[in-house]
Amino acid sequence: MKPPISSSSSVLIRKARLSPYLFTLLVFIVFVAILYGEDFMCIFSQQLQIYADQGQPVSRAEKKWEKLPFAVGKTQESCDVFSGSWVRDELTRPHYQESECPYIQPQLTCQEHGRPDKEYQYWKWQPNDCSLPDFNATLMLETLRGKRMMFVGDSLNRGQYVSMVCLLHKLIPEDEKSMETFDSLTVFTAKKYNATIEFYWAPFLLESNSDNAVVHRISDRIVRKGSINKHGRYWKGVDILVFNTYLWWMTGLKMKILLGSFDDEVKDIVELSTEDAYRMAMKSMLRWVRKNMDPKKTRVFFASMSPSHGKSIDWGGEPGLNCYNQTTLIEDPNYWGSDCRRSVMEVIGEVFSKSKFPITFLNITQLSSYRKDAHTQIYKKQWSPLTPEQIANPYSYADCVHWCLPGLQDTWNELLFAKLFYP
Repeated sequence: MKPPISSSSSVLIRKARLSPYLFTLLVFIVFVAILYGEDFMCIFSQQLQIYADQGQPVSRAEKKWEKLPFAVGKTQESCDVFSGSWVRDELTRPHYQESECPYIQPQLTCQEHGRPDKEYQYWKWQPNDCSLPDFNATLMLETLRGKRMMFVGDSLNRGQYVSMVCLLHKLIPEDEKSMETFDSLTVFTAKKYNATIEFYWAPFLLESNSDNAVVHRISDRIVRKGSINKHGRYWKGVDILVFNTYLWWMTGLKMKILLGSFDDEVKDIVELSTEDAYRMAMKSMLRWVRKNMDPKKTRVFFASMSPSHGKSIDWGGEPGLNCYNQTTLIEDPNYWGSDCRRSVMEVIGEVFSKSKFPITFLNITQLSSYRKDAHTQIYKKQWSPLTPEQIANPYSYADCVHWCLPGLQDTWNELLFAKLFYP
């Protein structure tokens, strides 16, 4: 005979039973999780650096997908490869000689145009808590076999594109490689690998009146809203996509936005704050990526702003001077130049944090800010003949925006390599 159930045990059993309302709620939660699980995973699978009010990078916990395409390993979680310092390295730097890479534009060949020093070539980026993996050109080319890699953006992204070509081309026989330009598109082909590395000129990503890849020096810049497909049709089918856009937005506090078409006789143009206009472009880019890229097969990168060094007072120099004749690095680890607009960085963090596609953010801003020595300065092909006044004052025409190759932008590609294969 079974012992009788005590009254206290009876109470416990009643308490353990689920109420019909609670059971229904649990079933609903499980149903929603199954139905929308992929969207939830996308939302919470971002790897992104956001910026605090002080302009310094702050790491958010990176909630990654199980495995990103092309990854062969991973960087230890405690290591932020974008935080570190520059160390001199005469053994492994530079990766190539300027004269060995015929693909560098004359606007970036500083030695050919008379730069007297090579000090800017001998610096290696050292993260604080780990080391960057060595750039492996063979691995990169084998990964690109049968694939397309494309850099999309402005002349700074074109510099990084050329750097990537210079890092790889020596492994390809002379008769099995070529570079051709078709309007806004430049294509380097590695025939042996059936691979292309491409650059597409789109300084705003959206359609603008500055889209001519050669003639685009327009002071009154206008960007057309909702026009990313004008350029995006050329990006379809790309396996690794690297975006940048920043410099061309910095025309002031306002930006002109076209609501209709450039073909309209009477154009409907409104003015937005630079931040709101930039936000519009970022949202358009992310929508295009979500609709056209497969997160299981492709990778998308976005490079942060490239700093300029046009005001020497930013780093404690004399007023009225700039990067000309600068051969040393900025040593203040907290240095943040006046050209890097923090409000734009905040827009990037805000928009990317809501992305449903895993964008890999390349935070090149802080580490590049230390490199006032690495710009082309006056050692480049000039767009027009210099005036006697300019010749008498080199500071007046020094280019403190673009970078000599070989140089800093090779490090950007080392970081791209690290995040592509070891995210």
